[in-house]
Amino acid sequence: MRFIIRTIAAAAALWVAIQFVPGIGVNAETNTARYWGVLLIVALIFGIVNAIVKPIVKALGCAIIVLTLGLFLLVINAAMLLLTSWISSQLDIPFHVDNFYPAAFWGAIIVSVVSWLLGLFIPDND
Repeated sequence: MRFIIRTIAAAAALWVAIQFVPGIGVNAETNTARYWGVLLIVALIFGIVNAIVKPIVKALGCAIIVLTLGLFLLVINAAMLLLTSWISSQLDIPFHVDNFYPAAFWGAIIVSVVSWLLGLFIPDND
């Protein structure tokens, strides 16, 4: 159940990024079942990318992350959003991120902040 709630929270965070960042979008009619389905699928892809690829990239870029006092994590998050867009296009899912800066960069920041805020309201089972 927690996985489903976190996926819905990620979809909501992606929706907020789509609303505020030009260059991130879903090519489906707004507020339809297909639109929200695409957002849920993209949230799943984004979660898989963050679970599998992001730790590897962070481990490889550990020195750069330390040298930049963590600011390189913003670049990594933007790259994960671009990778999600690329995977979506390969699977014919109508989600796209136009470019790295400003779309992916600011979109990743918005998705991170909104996901964090929504995560405060998701209860832990610990």
